[in-house]
Amino acid sequence: MTSAPVIRPALLVLISLAALLLQTMVIPYAAVGTIVPDAVLIWIVYLAITRGHIAGSTAGFFLGLIMDVLMGGDGMLGLAAFTKTLAGFLAGYTFSENKTLQTLSTSRFPLIVAITALVHNQFYFLVSLQGTDIPFESVVLRYGVPATIYTALLALLPMFIFARRVRS
Repeated sequence: MTSAPVIRPALLVLISLAALLLQTMVIPYAAVGTIVPDAVLIWIVYLAITRGHIAGSTAGFFLGLIMDVLMGGDGMLGLAAFTKTLAGFLAGYTFSENKTLQTLSTSRFPLIVAITALVHNQFYFLVSLQGTDIPFESVVLRYGVPATIYTALLALLPMFIFARRVRS
């Protein structure tokens, strides 16, 4: 079996909502200092790997927009929608209908998540720091790179789940 299991659209919406709830209500308690992983981004990357650019970009836009509305205290409505759309599109380049499970069940998955998270964080900080005196490089090194690493480490969990599924 080389393709991922088919998930119905209603279930995709429920899992997306669960990822949003996880990100907003549970993940903050797993923070290391001010660094938190991005569970929603992992879900967007999963969708892009299993369904391609359009699904990744669409999920990124809508989930990012919901995150902007839910956590929109920074005055940057649309920034998460933009960066998560970009992340979904970027991750969609790894879509291969014949190698989906192979990608999800190996170290490729956290690597794709890490690269996508790094690009996501770079754009997020580039836009959000416009007009401030905060040096871009220090914020990226202090927050962007550690958040990328933490998100990639969290992506190991679904990788192990898919690896177990492939072996059985």
